Parts: sequence; structure tokens; C-alpha cells
Amino acid sequence: MEPVSADAVKARLATQAIETPSWAYGNSGTRFKVFAQQGVPRTVEEKIDDAAQVHAFTGVAPSVALHIPWDTVEDYGKLADYAASAGIRLGTVNSNVFQDDDYRLGSVTNPDPRIRRKAVAHLLDCVDVLDATGSRDLKLWFSDGTNYPGQDDIRARQDRLAEALATVYTRLGDDQRMLLEYKLFEPAFYTMDVPDWGTSYAHCLELGPKARVCVDTGHHAPGTNIEFIVAFLLRAGKLGAFDFNSRFYADDDLMVGAADPFQLFRILHEVVRGGGYEPSAGVAFMLDQCHNIEPKIPGQIRSVCNVQEATAKALLVDTAALAGAQRSGDVIAANDVLMDAYHTDVRPMLAELRAERGLDPDPLAAYRRSGYAERIVAERIGGSQAGWGA
Repeated sequence: MEPVSADAVKARLATQAIETPSWAYGNSGTRFKVFAQQGVPRTVEEKIDDAAQVHAFTGVAPSVALHIPWDTVEDYGKLADYAASAGIRLGTVNSNVFQDDDYRLGSVTNPDPRIRRKAVAHLLDCVDVLDATGSRDLKLWFSDGTNYPGQDDIRARQDRLAEALATVYTRLGDDQRMLLEYKLFEPAFYTMDVPDWGTSYAHCLELGPKARVCVDTGHHAPGTNIEFIVAFLLRAGKLGAFDFNSRFYADDDLMVGAADPFQLFRILHEVVRGGGYEPSAGVAFMLDQCHNIEPKIPGQIRSVCNVQEATAKALLVDTAALAGAQRSGDVIAANDVLMDAYHTDVRPMLAELRAERGLDPDPLAAYRRSGYAERIVAERIGGSQAGWGA
């Protein structure tokens, strides 16, 4: 097998961008306990400062996602300017229609039309935020569902969902998009109104080209072949974004690649194979992790580096040799091609790439030496909660 050029791989990696979420930097926990850490942000501006640190040491995290209302401010244009002054930009805007007492029985699918109108109004407000920040993507995740058979009309809830999505879709600008996330369970246990990629895909297909599916790597049943979903959606032109995390059981807020780095490699191989890294594909790569016991900024840096490493390995796959083995039906040879790439130690290549870009070869070690962690512990007293588990 002919090795893929390291220079070619580095050239592709130099264009990589991985967004971090604002809520990753605040206090968070499980449904049982929120664990406070010293030095966590007190304001959205301090969240941006922390996100800027991740970019400063990795070079590939140039944007931070907002969550409304957790990151509500009076002047979003001013907030965008603040982010630019910190060296990053504001990215995806995430809506929240799951933390209000009115949404106990659902938001956009609630049987009460007053509550549905309230939820849609919030989503439209989030599009206003897109306008003010210049951001492209509105990400929608709904906790809507039912706990018991007969609790509500399953088909009617899909009708309500479609109506709400269509209203928001119509409001989008020419350069704005809707990303529809799905989740198998939690908080609803009998039915979720958007439980899987197929449901999201069907609604996005009905809406039009500005609606795409967001794949969260933790939102699937055990054993689900996520790389198949990725390949299908890329082929259909409907993969809009990733929410990267890692899972042992369900939707675990763990560093991406921590539980199954081989799965992350397989997913990113399909991204490479399907042209998902081409600018025309429009796929956004985002972290969706709110770390509970590990330090906030180091957890994000490590996750970004894990995605970098898996991407480098995916780019090293000898596609010509793989295609040849597949055509000849040589099962073992085909698998060997993938395994050879996966087992390659790409850390020296990434260290070289960072050095060439004026970065420290070891981002996490450089952050620890920077003194930033000690400074924010000394300066920030009484950090805020991320929002999850609030």
C-alpha cells in the first residue's frame, strides 16, 4: 500500500474547524448534583474568553456556540464584536424550549396552542439573534415526547412539529440554516417526537434545502452504526452538523473519543469519503459536552485534539487500495487498509503541523503552563451554572 502524503494530510487538517459550546465552560453535573469548580465563567463574555483559550492553543476552534436564554444579552452585535476582539467568532445559536414549567407536556408539540405559540416565538427570537450576530445556523433540539401510551396523539404531535418547523423555516434568511437534532430518549420515555435521524431527515426533506440533520454521537441506541447514518446523510446532502461527545451507555457528556476512539475514526472516515470536509458540503463540527468532574478548558482542548487525531487517521486511509480490495471482494485486505490508518501514530504529524503554525506542539501542556487557570481562579468568584441541571 502506498502511504498517503503527510503534507497532503496536514494541508487538509490546516482548514479544520471545531466549534466549542458556551455551556461547556460553566458549572454542570448530573440530575443528582451540580459540581462547582473554581474559576468558571460568571458571564457570557467570560465564556467567550475561555473558548478563545481553546482556540489559542489548538488553532482549530475558531467559534463558540451560544445558547438562548443562557447567553442572553441586550446587544448581540456588541457581543459579536467582543468575540472578535478575543480572536474567535460567535457560531451556532441553540434554542431552549425545555426548561420552562409550561413545557412539561411539550413545547412545539404541546396540546395547548398557547404554549405552542410561546415556543415558536422563542425560536423566532433565536433567528433574530442569528441576524444580529451574523451567525449561520440555528440548532433545534426538542425534549418533546410522552411518557405513557395514550398520553397524547402521536400523529397529531408530528403535525404540530411540522407546522412549527415550517414557521421558523420561513423566517430564515437566505444564508441561514436550521439544524434539527434528534434524541432516542430522555426526558420522554415512551415516545420522543424527534427520536432518530430518520424523523429529522423526513422533516428536513419536507422543509427544503436550508434544513439539515444534526447528528449527536451520543443520541443513539446501543450498537447503532452511526457511520452508516453519516454516509447516508452525506449522500443525500442533508448532513448539517455533528455534536461530538462520547458515550458508554447513552447521552454521556464525556470527551469525544474517550469511550470508543475507533468509532470516531470510522465516522470521520465516512466524512472524508463523502466529501464532508469540502467547504461546499457545509458540515459544521461541534462539541456537545458539559464536563462534570474534569476541568472545563482542558476537557475541551483534549476533545478538540481527539477529533484532530481521528481526522488525521481518516485522511491517511489509502483510498485507492481500499477501493481495489473492495472491487476484488478481498474482505481482509479491505479491513487491513482501514486498520493500518487507524493504528498510525499521528501525534508527531500534528505536533509538526502546530509548530509550523506557530503553536505549541502540545496544546494541553502549553495551556497548563500559561497560568490562565490560576488567574481565573483568583479573579472569578462565584461562577455561574452552565444551564444543564439548573
